[in-house]
Amino acid sequence: MKKLVAYFSASGVTRKAAEELAAVAKADIYAIEPDVPYTREDLDWRNKKSRSSLEMQDETSRPKLHASIPDLSEYDTIYIGFPIWWGIAPRVINTFIENSDLHDKDVIVFATSGGSGLEYAVNDLKKRYANLKIRSGKLVKGKVKEDMA
Repeated sequence: MKKLVAYFSASGVTRKAAEELAAVAKADIYAIEPDVPYTREDLDWRNKKSRSSLEMQDETSRPKLHASIPDLSEYDTIYIGFPIWWGIAPRVINTFIENSDLHDKDVIVFATSGGSGLEYAVNDLKKRYANLKIRSGKLVKGKVKEDMA
């Protein structure tokens, strides 16, 4: 079976980590992109009315995806990467998970962050999706040099 690195990147940092992971893990890659791209103003976490702030305050927020999710049936390992927002995964990650068949898959979470740790975000996903096999990969700081599986 194969591996897939699915990632959301707002600024390019997570994209770089995902590309490095895909190379070392010999995995395919898929960009999780919202239908409406985020602007710099949307990402201003200091502004309580910014798009990202409003999404993260609303637990039911599920930004629509730009493209359809690929057929995941040929993969046994799915890495899901994202920048940590407010200690957890951005809501677009919930959209991806809820619209993907991840049952019987090993789901490995990795993230980038300016200050938050990974475990709180992983535990939040495990709690939300208790029926999935989700585990912690790594908080990426610097270059990805090895597979996280």
